[in-house]
Amino acid sequence: MSDLKQMYKTLQQDPFAGELTLTLGDQKLVFRKRTWEIDGETKGLRYGENPDQPAALFELAEGGLEIGGVTFKGAGRGLVSSLSEEHMLQAGKHPGKINLTDVDNGLNILQYLSAKPAAVILKHNNPCGAAWDESGVASALKKAFDADRIAAFGGAIILNRKVDMACADIINSAYFEVVAAPEFDADALESIKQRKNLRIMEIPGIKELDQFSREPFLDIKSLMDGGMVVQFSFRNRILSTDDFMPAETEKDGNNFIARAPNRQEADDLLFAWAVEAGVTSNSVLFVKDGATTAIGTGEQDRVGCVQLAVSKAYTKYADLLAFNELGMSLFELRLKAEEDEDMAAKLADIEARTKEAKGGLPGSVAVSDGFFPFRDGVDLCIGQGITAIAQPGGSIRDWEVIQAVNEASPQVAMVFTGQRSFKH
Repeated sequence: MSDLKQMYKTLQQDPFAGELTLTLGDQKLVFRKRTWEIDGETKGLRYGENPDQPAALFELAEGGLEIGGVTFKGAGRGLVSSLSEEHMLQAGKHPGKINLTDVDNGLNILQYLSAKPAAVILKHNNPCGAAWDESGVASALKKAFDADRIAAFGGAIILNRKVDMACADIINSAYFEVVAAPEFDADALESIKQRKNLRIMEIPGIKELDQFSREPFLDIKSLMDGGMVVQFSFRNRILSTDDFMPAETEKDGNNFIARAPNRQEADDLLFAWAVEAGVTSNSVLFVKDGATTAIGTGEQDRVGCVQLAVSKAYTKYADLLAFNELGMSLFELRLKAEEDEDMAAKLADIEARTKEAKGGLPGSVAVSDGFFPFRDGVDLCIGQGITAIAQPGGSIRDWEVIQAVNEASPQVAMVFTGQRSFKH
């Protein structure tokens, strides 16, 4: 068993050349491999997605692209790819591909959330919880953590404001793999450095993240046959609540139009759509008061996304009750309940309160990365107390979906985004 554990601790020897050149027509991009001098050694990535996959990180060092009249991000704009020893405040167990791509996707989400202090916690390149809060980044981090305390174990925290002692206390309250932020207060940094395996990254460019939202990068997907698909990266068109489109359509001479969201609903939908940009499709997510209440992702059918999100919301709500009241996870409580009548009674009480509260979902808004092909998913949302929905629109059954929110009592709001947000 000790030999098996060792594979996770071993750095792969990096066999990749120091420079990579991509030529597209008469335009050239030159990438240079990123390594760090740590503990007297030159180290690249720990390994790729798995311990037996060598990997390397390349930074765009020279060149730029203009395609179809659109200028792409050029050299000198690096964030994760430009991390130096100076910014690697603590290497911890040394970062691998997954650590860096989690941070990168956190920045992908935060680029749309610069208006307020915001926090995202990611695992396996999907957000577990996300929140923004005008009162401060520590409050946002606490809400993001409480959104999914279970999945956040071993996750990556990405913040868009300076880490202070209030943040440090939250970071020290659980196990995390990575923390990335634009700055760290000295006392907060000293505190979280006590966790020797924690990777701590200072990324000053986070302060200018809002400048990244309009400029695409060349998105490359490699195929198993060695080929590749290249595309413009996703550009979010919903950068303010005014960018939402009314949910309206016509069918057989009849006009269908949904209620417009109120100010709080619109603000939550704006936040939710920003988070959606970093969620693997198919997905539906719920948000309430600037924090995710559930994220359903990776399902093949739209109604399945809603069902998954609802199920997760109930589990996370019950788990938070168990932890706050009894100091144990929901799953630890279930185990104890098998042999202890008192614990069984406490479990039954928590489950009853969770059901009554509908997993904390009432008052949430919902966003969907693709249109609803039928009203079934919308009806499920309405049944959980969702008050407003944003979705791309464009289904031949848009009239049916709008009819569903209009029939709800109280009436549910709906807007169209006018774009799909799939992420594969």
